[in-house]
Amino acid sequence: MLNKYVYTDKELALHYEHETIKPIYKNIQYLDHTLHYAVMNKNDSLPLLVFVHGAPGAWYGYLNLMDDTLLQKNYKLVAIDRLGYGKSNYGKAETSIELQAMAIKKIIDQENHTGKKVVLLGRSYGAPIAAWLSINYPQEVEKLFMISPVIDPQKEKFYWFSGIGKWKPVQWLLPKMLNVATKEKYSHAHEMTLMLPEWKKLNTSTYVITGANDKIADTCNYTFAKNHLNNCKSVFMKLENTGHQVTYEHPELIRNLLLQKL
Repeated sequence: MLNKYVYTDKELALHYEHETIKPIYKNIQYLDHTLHYAVMNKNDSLPLLVFVHGAPGAWYGYLNLMDDTLLQKNYKLVAIDRLGYGKSNYGKAETSIELQAMAIKKIIDQENHTGKKVVLLGRSYGAPIAAWLSINYPQEVEKLFMISPVIDPQKEKFYWFSGIGKWKPVQWLLPKMLNVATKEKYSHAHEMTLMLPEWKKLNTSTYVITGANDKIADTCNYTFAKNHLNNCKSVFMKLENTGHQVTYEHPELIRNLLLQKL
């Protein structure tokens, strides 16, 4: 069940039926938005680890890491339905990286009771959102993980069918999450252009991990990160024989990196 793309509430309940530690589901308001997220391990004495998914996606895209018992012992885990996805104003696209990030900041403020710095992990389109928070709130972020990041405004990947998703008749037939992802895709390069001057401000310890065989995020994004992350401690890893789904293909690696010192 660990790599299924969409889960129903019933399937999630079945998945956790015999587990000792189960997710606690919460909602929070930010401006006129409702955000939904899952908390695994409600131990408020532990540092916070926050997972930010890509496009499309939902909190349970990190189910395998949320279920990891070693991570549960070392972190209070939070996985978020980003705005427009899952149960966070599903189907209503929010293309602003800043607004997406500030909504997540509201959750961090709500859940971080330790005063310790948090760890942020963003995958694909979630990577620049996590990075935006790290850049603008460095005093609150211990480490940043950008997995299969899409951050180079010159390398937004489009396919022959990408434009079809903008046609109204087609949108009526597609799941709302795909329509939200399409809207994000066609605004993403602009949002990444806005972030260009910000990367030099990133001074949070950062990991950039990508698959050498990634067919979804151009691997030039990896080179972009190496060229622009000049003012922070950083680790760059390009994994051979690996595609876009690094957190599924190499969960042990991600877990070990989350648990070690940079």
